[in-house]
Amino acid sequence: MHDVNLPYAVRTYSAERLSDAFLKMVLIRKFEEGAEDAYMRGLIHGTMHLSIGQEASAVASCIALSDNDKITSTHRGHGHCIAKGADLGKMFAEFFGKETGYCRGRGGSMHIADVEKGNLGANGIVGGGLPIAVGAALSAKRLGTGAVTVCFFGDGANNEGAFHEALNVAAIWQLPVVFVCENNHYGMSTSVERSTAVKHIADRAAAYAMPGTTVDGNDFSAVAEAVDRAVNRARNGEGPSLVENLTYRWRGHSKSDRNRYRTKAEIAEWQAQDPVQRMAAMLIDHKILSTNELQGIEAEADRIIDEAMTFAMNSPSPRIEEATRYVYTETPAA
Repeated sequence: MHDVNLPYAVRTYSAERLSDAFLKMVLIRKFEEGAEDAYMRGLIHGTMHLSIGQEASAVASCIALSDNDKITSTHRGHGHCIAKGADLGKMFAEFFGKETGYCRGRGGSMHIADVEKGNLGANGIVGGGLPIAVGAALSAKRLGTGAVTVCFFGDGANNEGAFHEALNVAAIWQLPVVFVCENNHYGMSTSVERSTAVKHIADRAAAYAMPGTTVDGNDFSAVAEAVDRAVNRARNGEGPSLVENLTYRWRGHSKSDRNRYRTKAEIAEWQAQDPVQRMAAMLIDHKILSTNELQGIEAEADRIIDEAMTFAMNSPSPRIEEATRYVYTETPAA
């Protein structure tokens, strides 16, 4: 489809690709709802950071990427992992601390990595993925692999020193990296208006001589268009870009967050902009999929989630005597 009046995603991607993208968005929603339920039932220990309400940002930012391309993620990284093609059974197993998890049950929610799919890992350090992404992009440029790295980070990270250092170095060396800020409006309980001087985080791109774009992060097509443009630019050797996806997390910062800094009306206003429902509406409106086909995708997602949960629950736990196995450190030279 080449009608310029059509949404970018509709005129750019096949029905099969868009159907797969919708499935991934539904899987992210259902995975996190399942993880939340397991936590409430005492099956998962520790904490978790849910991205319910941000599904379009993750999936649309990754739709143009191959397994050769890399991503770096955040503490709120389940959606990025699934968008990059992760095995949900291994993800749930990691949540449950099982030996079959991506990190053998040693990493948990905030440290899932899937190197085969190009996911260099979630990161519990705010802004921790920024310098890693620059390193991956430098490696791709030096080795001539043609790979692009997409670096996810939140609005809270845009005031970390690592943000400014990473963008500066990436621009100086013209590295193939796309910085994707998922601005969900709160760094823990502090609003972006109280913590950041500029109105749009993408405006900071100008200081590092790279393009900066702010888009509706709950609009799948708008995110795909902005990130695809940045990915193509990076792949063509034109250097980095900064894309800011304006979105919102429906849940608290983590499971210990009592949400006292937000009103119910504000949350409801953003829930009315549900990215999953907006994606479904786009697919129906442009006759990509029918209502029955969308319901079939929902059913398929339920089946995948059930199988993944069963796999994780039935997987063996690590043995106590092997607690330090797969955990590495470097011994300093004498």
